[in-house]
Amino acid sequence: MAFLVADRFRYRPVNDEHPYGHHRSVAIAFLASALALLTLGGYILIESVLRLVQGERPPIGLIEVFGHTLWLGWPMIAVLLATMVPAILLGRAKTKLAAQLHDKVLYADAEMNRADWLTAGAAVLGILGIGAGLWWADAVAAIIISADIVRDGLRTTRTAVADLMDRRPRTVTDNQPHPLPAQLTALALDQPWVTDAWIRLREEGHVFVGEMLIVPKPGTDDLVEKLDRLSHQLRDADWRMHDIAVMPVLEIHR
Repeated sequence: MAFLVADRFRYRPVNDEHPYGHHRSVAIAFLASALALLTLGGYILIESVLRLVQGERPPIGLIEVFGHTLWLGWPMIAVLLATMVPAILLGRAKTKLAAQLHDKVLYADAEMNRADWLTAGAAVLGILGIGAGLWWADAVAAIIISADIVRDGLRTTRTAVADLMDRRPRTVTDNQPHPLPAQLTALALDQPWVTDAWIRLREEGHVFVGEMLIVPKPGTDDLVEKLDRLSHQLRDADWRMHDIAVMPVLEIHR
């Protein structure tokens, strides 16, 4: 839901109330998705711990199918395994697309798919454990899986909050510093009329905006035209570069 709502808002045009556009709606949706993942993991973890502490023994009875008596655990396992397949396939597809589109909301949705099939896998292990006489197997398996989901939820939530606080851009899948700032700085330093350059970027949802400071060589002719041309080159260097202001300065204080 967060992904679909943000997709409706992010391309709305600039207006007086929102001079920077509505791209931040994607960052807000990313935070909502991260909190949903964290909530799911926390709910399963608390429920599983309570079941284990209370010594709850889930009964799995028998069912008659075409005149044959069958342990109910087998059809339960079959259904759970069947539901795991689309969650695995969708999660892999969304992760790949999220990296290509720099869409962290889609990546959080892929993490939710991962949580779905991990939970189903934990349920399968629990059913097998109960069938083997280990009443605690279901709760223990769920605790292990839900703890992993909570870990992912915490990591994703921290990333979403950091993005809203204008942290330097990060990659989607491995949360490492994005290489684009260094690439754009190198592009500027390749200009024969540039002595030094420094860039500052922040994420506006799925796109980047920022500023670049340029120290031009003394006596540079047509400086305004060169700055304008460099600005267009920086924006054209990567589709994620939505807007960048290029400013000449006498010296860069790092």
